[in-house]
Amino acid sequence: MNRYLGNNAQIRGAEHYTLHGGKGEGMDFLYVRNGLGLEVWISLDRAGDIARLSYKGANMGYFGPCGHVGSKYYDDKGIGFLKSMSGGFLVTCGLTNVGAPCTDDGEELPQHGTLSNLPALLLAAEDNEDCLRVTLEINDSMLFGKKLMMKREYIFSYTENKFTVTDTVTNNGDTESPYMILYHCNMGYPLLSETSKVVIPNYSFVPRDEEAAKYPDDALIMEKPQDNFAERCYFYDVKENGGKSTVGIFNEGVGGMVMKYNKCDLPCFTEWKMMSKCDYVLGIEPGNVTPLGRDKMREQGILRTLSPDESKSTAVEFSFTDTETEFDNKF
Repeated sequence: MNRYLGNNAQIRGAEHYTLHGGKGEGMDFLYVRNGLGLEVWISLDRAGDIARLSYKGANMGYFGPCGHVGSKYYDDKGIGFLKSMSGGFLVTCGLTNVGAPCTDDGEELPQHGTLSNLPALLLAAEDNEDCLRVTLEINDSMLFGKKLMMKREYIFSYTENKFTVTDTVTNNGDTESPYMILYHCNMGYPLLSETSKVVIPNYSFVPRDEEAAKYPDDALIMEKPQDNFAERCYFYDVKENGGKSTVGIFNEGVGGMVMKYNKCDLPCFTEWKMMSKCDYVLGIEPGNVTPLGRDKMREQGILRTLSPDESKSTAVEFSFTDTETEFDNKF
C-alpha cells in the first residue's frame, strides 16, 4: 500500500463515465490511467475500442469529424459506417467482414463489419499491484445466423507505459463461420505530422491500387494536411523476430508508439495513409486479412473460419516512449 495516497484513484485506476450531448448522449466509457502518463478512454458502447488515448498530455490517436456517435445511429448500408466512424486510437473491424462492403456467399456485408458498433459487457475491472485487468464480452450473434462471442481483455501496466489487448473469438453456432479481425489503429496529430518517423520493417509491400502505386517511395513519409488528398493503402509483409512483428511511429517533442503482435495470428498488415485536411490520419493495421472485403479474401484463398465450438485468440501490445533512442531500441 502506498501511504502517500488516500485512494489509488488519486493517480491510477479505472473510472466509469457516461457522456452527455449530441449523438454521443448516453455513451459509456471506462477511463483508465496508469499513473505514469498513459490515459485511455475505452468505449463500452463500441466493442470496448479505444476512443481516445493520450501519453503525458499529448494526443496519440485520430478523432473523426463526426465526434462521438452512439451505436443507435449506426448505418449498415454500404459505406454508412463512415457516418459514425469516430476514429479513435483503436477500431476493431470484423468479425465476418473487414474492409469494403460486398456480397459474399449470398450475404450483404457492410463496410468493416458490425463489431465496432456492438456494445461491450463489462465483466470485470481488477486492480492489482502491478496492473489493471479489464475484461469485456462482445456478443456478435443473431437468430438463424452467426453466433460469435468475443472476450476482450486489456492489461494496463502500472510499472511501464504499455498495455496489451487480447481477443478470443468463439463460434457458439453449429455451422462454420467466417472469422475476420483487423486492428484499425489510427494515429493522429500531434503524434502524426510532417515530422513523424514511421517504421514498418518489411520484406516487401504492395500498393492497393493505381493511386498508391504512384508514390511507393513516399509510403512512409508523412506530409502536411493537403486539399483533395486521395487515400493510399499499402499491404506489407512485415518482418518478425521470434514470431513477433514490431512497427511504430515517433515524433520529436511528442513521443512514440510501438506496436508488437504475433505474425502467425495476424499475418496481414495494412498502412492507410490519409493526408487530407481534417481527415488527417495514419492507419497502422495488423489483421488476419486485408481490408478488401470478404469476397476478395475468399477469392484469394486467405479467408479464415471458425468451426463450431472453436476459439482463436489474437493479441497486440502497445508501448509508449519519450525519446527517439528509446523508440529505436524497441526494434
